[in-house]
Amino acid sequence: MIGTIIGAIIAGLIIGALARLVMPGKQNISILMTIVLGIIGSVAGSSIYTAISGKSDTKGIDWIALILGVIIAAILITVYLSITGRKNTTRV
Repeated sequence: MIGTIIGAIIAGLIIGALARLVMPGKQNISILMTIVLGIIGSVAGSSIYTAISGKSDTKGIDWIALILGVIIAAILITVYLSITGRKNTTRV
């Protein structure tokens, strides 16, 4: 149980960070919110991949599920920024 929670936090950190990297500009969002949205994106991406492919157990990393998780986390970050009214700042 603890291992699953720690794994979800680590996956959320990685997927949230990747989602912020693929988004243009600098996002005004906390690390905690990045992890939370990354975890949600990770779970949603894995669920969608499992529903579409029917494969729930694979060896190694599910690259398609990972990419889906990053895309969903990026969408969630965009929605979060639009709801909270925080603006992206462009990099110079």
